Amino acid sequence: MGQALLIVDVQAGLFLCEPAPYQAQAVLERINGLAARARAQEVPVLYIQHDGPPGSGLEPGCLGWQLHPGLQRDERDRVVRKSACDGFLDTELALLLSELDVQELFICGYATEFCVDTLVRRAASEGFAVRLVGDAHTTKDRPVLKAEQIIAHHNWLLAELIQPQRPLQVLPAAQVVFRR
Repeated sequence: MGQALLIVDVQAGLFLCEPAPYQAQAVLERINGLAARARAQEVPVLYIQHDGPPGSGLEPGCLGWQLHPGLQRDERDRVVRKSACDGFLDTELALLLSELDVQELFICGYATEFCVDTLVRRAASEGFAVRLVGDAHTTKDRPVLKAEQIIAHHNWLLAELIQPQRPLQVLPAAQVVFRR
């Protein structure tokens, strides 16, 4: 079963601001570690990059839109651009995963309750084996919940989704095993 690592919306405008996402530096380090381990096993690394509307902090081409400068990228890595929370909606993600013969996805990035959650659910609905890296996604405090609560809630909730054919797993970065 082919694997891929999907890194969602780790962009300058979302991380290099005040307040920064919860445990931003630790999450970034885990993501870089995951990417290095994936590449070592020749597992594709795909960055999902959000295109915001004109005039927004994520407008294509602006500084905030750029992938985080702390990401340790490689020339083999691919970038999929999106304009909605759903990384599959109106993007080439499904086609790219098909071309790469990927059936198992490891997902991490930003924001837990928006783009990460939506991508996890959509990927599971599309028939992929989904592994959410529980300590490699993050968000910010919101009006109703603190970031730490949002992350814990989503890790629990997504692990409990009923997916009989391909159960969804939530696991820490240290337990991720990439294989060719």
